[in-house]
Amino acid sequence: MKQNITETEEVEERALRKMTELELKYGCNPNQKPSRIFMETTPSAGHPSPEGNKLPIEILSGKPGYINFMDALNGWQLVKELKQAAGAPAAASFKHVSPAGAAIGDTLLEAYKRARNADPVSSYGDFIALSDKCDAETAGFIKPYVSDGVIAPDYEPEALEILKAKRGGSYNVIKIDADYMPDAVERRSIYGITFEQGRNELEINSALLQNIVTAKKDIPDSAKTDLIIALITLKYTQSNSVAYAYNGQAIGIGAGQQSRIHCTRLAGNKADNWYLRQHEKVLGLPFLEGLKPAEKDNAIDIYISEEYEDVLAEGTWQRIFKSKPEVFTREEKRVHLDTMSGIALGSDAFFPFGDNIERARKSGVKYIAQPGGSVRDDNVIETCNKYGMAMAFTGIRLFHH
Repeated sequence: MKQNITETEEVEERALRKMTELELKYGCNPNQKPSRIFMETTPSAGHPSPEGNKLPIEILSGKPGYINFMDALNGWQLVKELKQAAGAPAAASFKHVSPAGAAIGDTLLEAYKRARNADPVSSYGDFIALSDKCDAETAGFIKPYVSDGVIAPDYEPEALEILKAKRGGSYNVIKIDADYMPDAVERRSIYGITFEQGRNELEINSALLQNIVTAKKDIPDSAKTDLIIALITLKYTQSNSVAYAYNGQAIGIGAGQQSRIHCTRLAGNKADNWYLRQHEKVLGLPFLEGLKPAEKDNAIDIYISEEYEDVLAEGTWQRIFKSKPEVFTREEKRVHLDTMSGIALGSDAFFPFGDNIERARKSGVKYIAQPGGSVRDDNVIETCNKYGMAMAFTGIRLFHH
């Protein structure tokens, strides 16, 4: 500390330090200390430091941790971009620095319901990102679910009171400056070595869907919106990644896989599960009164899987259901999945083989957006043509790490 500092100067210095940095309990793991978030004090060449080095966030409740902030800031970027692209309220459910779901809606509440419904089991303990001021209805929906926190540009007073009372008052509520613009250059340190790159500020819009390389050329506006949602979602998903989207929401996200086909399978399986949850047998499950949302979500996830006996076994179903549900047979599921159609699919890098298209077809995919550029593009295009799919080459890669 400076010598001969006055009491007023010391208070001002502490206040400035609070605005420019925030100490955290620990990093990714409890043994990783010290931990903090802060604004760079030294700008990169030609790029002034943003906003006078002040953090663009305000903690309204709780004490968010290192991973919480990673989820919150990635999620905020995603919903901000979705809102700009679609012109509608957007929401995302983030877990471990990748979205479990993302969606737009006529209202903010609808957007988050749809984002969470993409993969409710993965959304357990999520960090929520909202594009608009959080209203009381949205806060009320969030209240009973297990979640780590929420980030939004503002909160209605009633909504803030609801959220601040959640989890015994420790629920994390972050307010972010919607007008904040980061430095055009971003940095990170790995093993003591600093990496620097230009931020991925590429705008994703329908202009990227003009180069349609398949025999089928028609992509309806609704499918273009779904492709844009898939691509923006991928922009903030750990690579390799593939996303299936339908009717304004991502319904299956495969993140962080080393193989492209494994991304496509994982995302496709999640999309299938989303669609199976819409079946009348699932919608009509006779749950006992008083079950928590997570208990219902887990039971449904098992019921639609091949391990259904784990919830239908004698002595088990009585703790979940009022009456024992009928088995949702493999044949019934296949018949239902065969009605799945009009699905859009985005990939953050090119498809190297047509097997990705073969898998996508099984989940009703009709529209695809991917960078193109594989030595086997002709095989991928041929496979799309075989199934009457329309595929656009965007010419852009969307890796995110």
